[in-house]
Amino acid sequence: MTPFEVKSIFVLLSFRPLAWTAVCHDQMKSFEEKYLRFDEVNTVALGIGADSVPSNKAWAESMEIKNTRIFSDFWPHGEVAKAFGVFRDKDGVSERANILIDAEQNVVFAQVYSSSQLPDVEPIIDLLKS
Repeated sequence: MTPFEVKSIFVLLSFRPLAWTAVCHDQMKSFEEKYLRFDEVNTVALGIGADSVPSNKAWAESMEIKNTRIFSDFWPHGEVAKAFGVFRDKDGVSERANILIDAEQNVVFAQVYSSSQLPDVEPIIDLLKS
C-alpha cells in the first residue's frame, strides 16, 4: 500500500438484547478477544444494545472491555435497531444480530441469531479476508 492509498474500512454492528446476561457477555467478550483480527481486516466492531449509557459503562468495565466500543441505543429507545429492522417492539430490546457495513455504507452481511445463540464471527472474518 502506498502512503496515499486509503484502506477500505468496515463497521460491524453487533446488536445484543440485554447487558448483564450470559450470552450477551460472551458475545461482547468474543469481539474483545478478536479485536486484533478485526483490526487486521480493517473492521471496527461495535456492540449495541438498548441499555442505558451508565449500565453499558458499568457492564463493559465489569468485563474488562478495553478495545471494543459498546454503544447505547437507549434513547430514542431502540432507534438504531429499528433503522436496521432488528428491534423487538414487544420486548423493548434488539434481536441478536450482526450487520456488516462497508465504506460506501452498504450492508454487505446481515444475520439475526436466536437470543440464546452466541454468534460465530469467524464467517464474518473469512468474508472480510476475501
